[in-house]
Amino acid sequence: MAASRAGPVELGFPESAPAWRLRSEQFPSKVGGRPAWLGAAGLPGPPALACTLCSRPLSFLLQVYAPLPGRADAFHRGIFLFCCREPPCCAGLRVFRNQLPRKNDFYSYEPPSENPPPETGESVCLQLKSGAHLCRVCGCLGPKTCSRCHKAYYCSKEHQTLDWRLGHKQTCAQPDHFDHIIPDHNFLFPEFEILIETEEEIMPEVVEKEDYSEITGSMGEAVEEELDSMAKHESREDTIFQKFKTQIALEPEQILRYGRGIAPIWISGENIPQEKDIPDCPCGAKRILEFQVVPQLLNYLKADRLGKSIDWGILAVFTCAESCSLGTGYTEEFVWKQDVTDTL
Repeated sequence: MAASRAGPVELGFPESAPAWRLRSEQFPSKVGGRPAWLGAAGLPGPPALACTLCSRPLSFLLQVYAPLPGRADAFHRGIFLFCCREPPCCAGLRVFRNQLPRKNDFYSYEPPSENPPPETGESVCLQLKSGAHLCRVCGCLGPKTCSRCHKAYYCSKEHQTLDWRLGHKQTCAQPDHFDHIIPDHNFLFPEFEILIETEEEIMPEVVEKEDYSEITGSMGEAVEEELDSMAKHESREDTIFQKFKTQIALEPEQILRYGRGIAPIWISGENIPQEKDIPDCPCGAKRILEFQVVPQLLNYLKADRLGKSIDWGILAVFTCAESCSLGTGYTEEFVWKQDVTDTL
């Protein structure tokens, strides 16, 4: 996915894909499943991937492959978004950025092959080239091990307990086999590749809501002022929402809008961040919009089937304007959640 501040918006669409296309060496943009980590070292640990509201482990939501042309240190670059799906919270969000030069310790200098590898099985990779072990449940860094077999790794006590209950209790005594038997823990989101297309620049005009002034003519002054204020608020809300609907209607299957440095489209006039609400990067640079996730993605997550109540209007991801290199690890960035208001 190209990154250009002046370029057109790029839209992301979910598409089923074979497992091999969603592995790290293919540099995928994808939704759900386990993270296809970019850099195999310096992964965010369990504290970084815990919900800041309820402290439970976060679920991997999506990742976007977004290299920066002309930046040797960001020849490979990925943004990883995680969310809380544990009721009654279902509100925490965290996002991380990782970037690598073309010559690095983990990937070939040459582009990956477009052909499937000789072995295209569904086996899950739970150890990275760096030697880091991954949690059997979520695919994040797993510093904890099963005290009995010392071969199963986990990010947390919660995930160790979940895996024990759903199968590891039986396979623990058979360490030569259990790595190939990963049960459905009912924790991961459905997995899709994100395909990218450029948005058409032509957009229909937004229809303004009618003037409310005529209906308040015979009312008392105080009531009239209050209703006029409400009408203006509703009119602005309606205009913003109609603009959002009109924009999305051009490509109704879109789940993501990418455009580094562009202005996001909001679903509501409520809870729109001001510049002061977006914290600067630790390097001192401002953060700018990288991409936004629209609520259409919720249709693909099967959250209702899984008994979870995640929800959002807009998820706007802001990253360092300089895309600074703070070592080879993962740098936490900032995500702003805008909910759908009751008036929409």
